[in-house]
Amino acid sequence: MIEIRALSKRFTTSDGAVRALDGVDLAIADKEFFVLLGLSGSGKTTLLRCAAGLEKPDAGEILFNGRTMSSAAAGVFVPPERRAIGMVFQSYAVWPHMTVFDNVAFPLENGVQRMPRARLRERVMSALALVQLADHAERPVPFLSGGQQQRVALARAIAVEPEVLLMDEPLSNLDARLREEVRDEIRGLSKKLGITVLYVTHDQVEAMALADRMAVMSGGKVLETGAPEKLYHFSQSRPVAEFLGAMNVFHGAVENGGVKTAVGLLSCALPEGMRNEVTVAIRPEEILVSNSASGGANEFPAALESRLFLGDVTVYHLTAGGAKITYKTAADPGFEPGGRVYVSLPAGKLKVFAR
Repeated sequence: MIEIRALSKRFTTSDGAVRALDGVDLAIADKEFFVLLGLSGSGKTTLLRCAAGLEKPDAGEILFNGRTMSSAAAGVFVPPERRAIGMVFQSYAVWPHMTVFDNVAFPLENGVQRMPRARLRERVMSALALVQLADHAERPVPFLSGGQQQRVALARAIAVEPEVLLMDEPLSNLDARLREEVRDEIRGLSKKLGITVLYVTHDQVEAMALADRMAVMSGGKVLETGAPEKLYHFSQSRPVAEFLGAMNVFHGAVENGGVKTAVGLLSCALPEGMRNEVTVAIRPEEILVSNSASGGANEFPAALESRLFLGDVTVYHLTAGGAKITYKTAADPGFEPGGRVYVSLPAGKLKVFAR
């Protein structure tokens, strides 16, 4: 559906030229919910704006369904209004002097393809019904909550029946509870409409909850792409693995088919060709902690430093061999700080990265 080939974009600042995109390649399937994830300055929003036609790339190509939207080499640049896209911005971008109905109707009344008033009203009310705002059609937008205003922006985007829906951090201005609610609505709506979505966020949890696949970006490049579960559990890149969630990290050296670290010799599967100094990592929820030793591999004693109750999970901080270890569990075993416990690192959960 969306093909992005060798896309590059530079901006000139007071500090000189900044390469916002550096040879990005992506392929997004029809009806796929694809998320661009990264910190501020990673290039994700610039990539989205290039796809929308709001920025003109310096090099590379963008194709929708095989149709060239942008090609620096061929001198092709299709304007946003002719790309069959819907766009939802971070700041809602709704007009405060208009009603909910008029906000959603605006692109239909002023777009490339205008329609009869009766058909327009049917389209607008259908879009509002999808976002549960049909009863608010005649209400002035300033009288709506932030979540409702973002729903208006979403209804306006889908009312034009776009081939591609582009979303730039649409939940970042909402509080935590409302963000989760609207997030689930967006996911359900995209599947109901069967539409291709390109979504930008800096929030790892949001990305993993929404994406069929996602791309982690940094420095204008795509570091890795894949399904959320694959990237979280089996990332080939330490920066990607650490960005997606907390990691316990042990530095060491390959020795006797394992890795010698400060906590002991760890038995684990070593990637082909991996030798010399490496980093072994495991997520806090993947380690095992008990009051007594089992005698298994990768087990060692640790001192329990602190306990932090967070409602749905409890987090313990431990030390062993000078290394700090974080343990996260939903079934709180009730360990008390100051005690001695035994930590086990399942070999199948250990990730090994070159240093």
